[in-house]
Amino acid sequence: METTHGTLSGLEPLLSIEELAEYLDVPVTTIRDWRTDGKGPCAIKVGGRVRFATSDVLTWLHRQREAEPGRGPSGG
Repeated sequence: METTHGTLSGLEPLLSIEELAEYLDVPVTTIRDWRTDGKGPCAIKVGGRVRFATSDVLTWLHRQREAEPGRGPSGG
């Protein structure tokens, strides 16, 4: 099967918890805490390992965006 940049053509890239932590510039423990508290992006468990679809991460990030500068996502 042909690949593009190490992923199968046509499949959405999945991030490991370490890759997501690096992308967000937070410790891996923060990602784990967010998962425990239900605050982070949705994850997918594959073979006992946690993975994050890039589309889920982007959706979650969009929800974290401030409604206005200095205000939280809900505007408060």
